[in-house]
Amino acid sequence: MNLSLKVWRQRNAQDPGRFETYRATDVSHEMSFLEMLDVVNEGLILGGQDPIVFEHDCREGICGSCGFVINGRPHGPWQGTTVCQLHMRAFNDGDHLILEPWRAAAFPVVKDLMVDRSAFDRIIQAGGYIDAPTGSAPDANAILVPKEKTELAFDAAACIGCGACVAACPNASPMLFTAAKISHLALLPQGQPRRSRRVLDMVGQMDAEGFGGCTNHGECEGACPKRIRMHFIARMNRDLLTTSLWRPKLEGPLHALAEA
Repeated sequence: MNLSLKVWRQRNAQDPGRFETYRATDVSHEMSFLEMLDVVNEGLILGGQDPIVFEHDCREGICGSCGFVINGRPHGPWQGTTVCQLHMRAFNDGDHLILEPWRAAAFPVVKDLMVDRSAFDRIIQAGGYIDAPTGSAPDANAILVPKEKTELAFDAAACIGCGACVAACPNASPMLFTAAKISHLALLPQGQPRRSRRVLDMVGQMDAEGFGGCTNHGECEGACPKRIRMHFIARMNRDLLTTSLWRPKLEGPLHALAEA
């Protein structure tokens, strides 16, 4: 099949950017979307043009590196998949596709469809870890965890940090990402010592990065390739409120947030 691609081209974060149109010809229905772009890029390189820049790594929906907007939908028309898992059988011969990067002030464009998602890394660095003594690994059953909490923790830990939730949200809010990273530790015994400090630090860093606030549109849940549910946001907000009310004397730079 043959497709028309309208692709956002931008040299760097300071460049205003523009759309350019390319033709993808003789595309197999069995190709993945990124394989189709690889073929288009080969043609551009042979023609002496700059290839379309997009981020990728594992191409198995695990790493969260790939991700851009296809016809207004993060990761494309299929639910529960990343761009690298999207196959060309999702489209028809003659389709016109519009490809754009994630649109968020906290995700500056590196080039074309690639954005800098290091704001997510800084949120994790603020508190997405546990305090544990070093030494040999403990026995697997040393700490018993209820099955319900185990399953919820696994659901939250499935987040791959791709940024689709930010791209889908009209406010560019990362609440689903932050809530998942906070909740999967808060649900486990190992995450309890830093539970209160963690929610304050990570939410504080999220706000400092310049993301928008959550107004419960629900677009994040629909765009998430791992189908993470919004109830983790409610769980995080409950922890944040409880900490703010009952631990007003926490030490550290976020003391004011604890008393808000």
